[in-house]
Amino acid sequence: MIKSSRAIGHLMDLLKVPGPSGGESAVARLVTEKLIACGCKKTWVRHDAAHNKIGEGYEVGNLIARLPGTIKAPRRLFSGHMDTVPLCRGAVPVRRGDRIVPRSKTALGGDNRTAIGCLLSMIEVILRERLPHPPLTLLFTVGEEVGLKGARHVRTADLGKPAMGFNYDGGNPARITIGATGADRWKAEVSGISAHAGVHPEDGVSAALIASRAITEVATKGFFGSVRKGKKTGTSNIGSIQGGEATNQVTDLMVLYGECRSHDPAFLDRITNSYRSSFERAAASVKNTAGESGSIRFTVARDYHSFEMKKDSSVVRRAEEEIEKMGLTPSLSISNGGLDANWLNSKGIPTVTLGAGQHNAHTLKEYADIGEYLLGCKLALALATAP
Repeated sequence: MIKSSRAIGHLMDLLKVPGPSGGESAVARLVTEKLIACGCKKTWVRHDAAHNKIGEGYEVGNLIARLPGTIKAPRRLFSGHMDTVPLCRGAVPVRRGDRIVPRSKTALGGDNRTAIGCLLSMIEVILRERLPHPPLTLLFTVGEEVGLKGARHVRTADLGKPAMGFNYDGGNPARITIGATGADRWKAEVSGISAHAGVHPEDGVSAALIASRAITEVATKGFFGSVRKGKKTGTSNIGSIQGGEATNQVTDLMVLYGECRSHDPAFLDRITNSYRSSFERAAASVKNTAGESGSIRFTVARDYHSFEMKKDSSVVRRAEEEIEKMGLTPSLSISNGGLDANWLNSKGIPTVTLGAGQHNAHTLKEYADIGEYLLGCKLALALATAP
């Protein structure tokens, strides 16, 4: 009962609207307008206060639509995130054959507008055709791309305490993601001592030298990039390095931002601690002629916790059953990236992640597969209406 032209139209409309992390208000307005046009009552749709908890100038909180059920059954949650990565700036979607691609050298934003279009198409059919359904909650999160911030701060009470969840954020509709890695986000503030680099460099302590020694040690010990120690695996990265004001000044401050990931919480701690200890040792190793050394302020925040669902859990079985009814072969996977499902599962809502045709996310080669997108819409409809 999904109308291809309507579903594709929703996706094209969404892809045209910018929505960087923290600046999702324009896409939220469009989603709200479409929800109401689909038949949602205004009283069903609202924003939560997640933006106030996040801070950082976020324009709006998560957008939540709660629909009363027409049959007696536990509430079901469907979610997708509204924000896109900076590479999507200026994206103009065009249809080429069985794909939607960016017109010029940008990413597309199919991550995760395919999810939003999918859920809008699902609700439109349910309300238009008056299909029987349990109570439903639609969650459109903010700040997913920069640490799952909207999902972190959403309250289960605002969601109506659903019994199970289906998060859309992927490509193949038949792939069910039942687990994902955990991640730490860290900041290293490296303080040195300023001095004239041409007259008395020996009086200074270079924060740049401290940082470079720390990075070298981390890499030498095998904790940079892809990390493998025995059977334990993970990843780490330094994404931003800032500091220095003039070439004739011994650098007195460097600020580095990075992340560490692993499916094993204890090994994640080990990777992150390798950075902390390397920076501390590097700071102590760089001294000026007076014997003074630099210092480190290393702060860590757990972005999200890893999880892995049991293969026989009810939400996994439900997804498998509906995929098989569509003539597809379901497969189970574990993600090395974070998902809103990380936080939803942490909050006690058993949630799997499904796909709706997005591919090559965060690259100039990003595209949306129209056939997979429509299958994702049909699967969402089946999951929302199955008794």
